[in-house]
Amino acid sequence: MKVVKMNLIVQKRIAADILGCSKKRVVFDQERLSDIKEAITKADLRGLVSEGAIHKVQKKGVSRVRAKQKHEQRKKGRQRGQGKRKGTANARNPSKREWINKIRLQRRLLKTMKDNELILSDVYRMLYLKAKGGFFRSKKHLQHYIAENKLVQRKEKSSEKSSNL
Repeated sequence: MKVVKMNLIVQKRIAADILGCSKKRVVFDQERLSDIKEAITKADLRGLVSEGAIHKVQKKGVSRVRAKQKHEQRKKGRQRGQGKRKGTANARNPSKREWINKIRLQRRLLKTMKDNELILSDVYRMLYLKAKGGFFRSKKHLQHYIAENKLVQRKEKSSEKSSNL
């Protein structure tokens, strides 16, 4: 059996354009080379691609399996010890970012309480300034303070309406 080398440079270029990859990744089916040689238009080559006579080789890439496994372990809290740390505690989790998150949470709570008329505006202002000064450690601490000092205003609108009638 004599192997005939055909000049299929043009077909390879057009096929690469159709498949959206480089010419290196285009592979022709060895049994269908004569059909491929006769194909001279893009439409002809598209037909051969759909028939499977022309296909592209998958790109080689770096496997993410090990990275995924490591990520799973880190989610559980493993591989985060002293030996794995490069930056300072503040570089890894900035204290400013902690403060921003904490104060936004507290202010959001105060705003919803004021909007729902659970606290009066003067109480809101007092608590807001305390939060700004760093008085509260967390949202829970703020809620505890409000409950302890009985700063929540009871909604007695329904009972007031019934007494007026």
